[in-house]
Amino acid sequence: MSLFCLVLLGCGIQTTIAPVPNQTSMQAVEQVGELSDVQSKIPLRKKVTLVATGDILMHNTQIASGQQADGSFQFDSFFSPVKLLLQSGDYASTNFEAALAGEDSGYTGYPKFNSPDEMAITLKEAGYDLVITSNNHILDRGYSGAIRTMNVLRNAGLDIIGTYQNQEEKDAVFIKDLDGIQVGYLAYSYGTNGIPVPQEHPYFFNFLNKDTILEDINRLNPKVDVLVLVLHWGVEYSLQPTAEQKELARIFLEAGVDVILGSHPHVIQPMEVVKINNQDKFVIYSMGNFIGDQRGVERNSGVILNLTFQKDVTKGETVLKEVSYTPTYSHSYLDNGRLRFRVVGVEDTIRKIQEGKDPYFKPSDLKVLKQVFMQTQKQLGTPFKREEG
Repeated sequence: MSLFCLVLLGCGIQTTIAPVPNQTSMQAVEQVGELSDVQSKIPLRKKVTLVATGDILMHNTQIASGQQADGSFQFDSFFSPVKLLLQSGDYASTNFEAALAGEDSGYTGYPKFNSPDEMAITLKEAGYDLVITSNNHILDRGYSGAIRTMNVLRNAGLDIIGTYQNQEEKDAVFIKDLDGIQVGYLAYSYGTNGIPVPQEHPYFFNFLNKDTILEDINRLNPKVDVLVLVLHWGVEYSLQPTAEQKELARIFLEAGVDVILGSHPHVIQPMEVVKINNQDKFVIYSMGNFIGDQRGVERNSGVILNLTFQKDVTKGETVLKEVSYTPTYSHSYLDNGRLRFRVVGVEDTIRKIQEGKDPYFKPSDLKVLKQVFMQTQKQLGTPFKREEG
C-alpha cells in the first residue's frame, strides 16, 4: 500500500487510490524480481563428499618397478585403474608411509623407507589432495629428511597435516572450504618407531595423546561444519580394534569429531556409525593397505571410502548423509617380464576377468578377488544412508 493511501486511511477515508507507476518504481520492481530469482536459485542444501584411502607403502620392489632407463622414476601404473574413483569426490586423503629425503639418502623400502620424489607427483595426479604425514615412518631419514618430505609434497600441490616446520604452523587450524562447507582435519600417530623428535623442535610431530587431541578438538570444532580426525594407531595385522581404541573413539566423537579415519594395522578393521546426541558419527578403525608389496589377501586389501555430508544452509546444520566404499586389491603382476604394481577395484576387476578384458589377471585369479570382496564386506558391513524424516 502506498504512503498516499496510508495518509487517506488515517483521515478515515476507506477508498484505496492506486498511484500511476513511474519509470523509477517500475525499475525497482524489476530489480526486486531479479533478486528474488537469484535467491531462489541459491541451494538451501549443499553436499560435500570426502574420499579416503588407507596406507600407501613403498617397498624396494615398488621403487624398482618405476625406474626408467635414464634413472628417473614413473609410478603411473599404481593408481590408474582407480583414478576416477579417487577423483569422484570433493577432497581426497591418504596416509603415505615413506620419506622423500632425496636420492643422496638412498632409496629403500622396509624397515626405513625413502622414496623418489616422483611419488609426490603420482599422488597428486591420481587425485589426492591431502597426505597425512604423522605416521611412524616420517622420521625414517631423520628430521631433515622429514622436512624435505613435507616440502616435496607441498611443492607437488598437496596439503599435509600431522607434522609441522614451526610452532606457528602447528597452532594454525587446518580448514578446507568445500563449496561453502567448512571441513577441518586433525591427524596424530602413536609414535615414530623410537626415532626421537629433536628437542629443539618439539612442535614437529602430533603424538596421539588424549588430552592434547581433546584440546585441539575444542579449538577447531566451533569453526567447522565437519571435523575429521585421522589416527595412526592400533595393532598391526589385527582384524579388530583394541578396547582402548574403541573407548578413545567414543570419547573423541562425543567431544565433537564427526569422522575418525584409522590407519597403521595394514589390514581392514570394522567401521560403524554411532549415534551421539541424535547425530550420526562415523569411525573406521583401519582402512587397510591401499598399495604395497606385502603377502597375504588381508594385507593387500583396502578400500576407497566415500563420506557424503549435507548442509542445510538456512539452519546451519550439517549431517552425515551417506557412507559407501569400494573394496580394492593391491596387485603385483608381470608386464613384459617386469614386476609392476597397481590398485584395482575388486568388483570392476571381477567383471573384466569374466568378460576376458583384464590384461593381467587370469580366470584362476577370480578366487582371490572374490575372497577379498567377501572379507571386506564381512569387516565393514553394509553402507550407510541416512533416512529422510
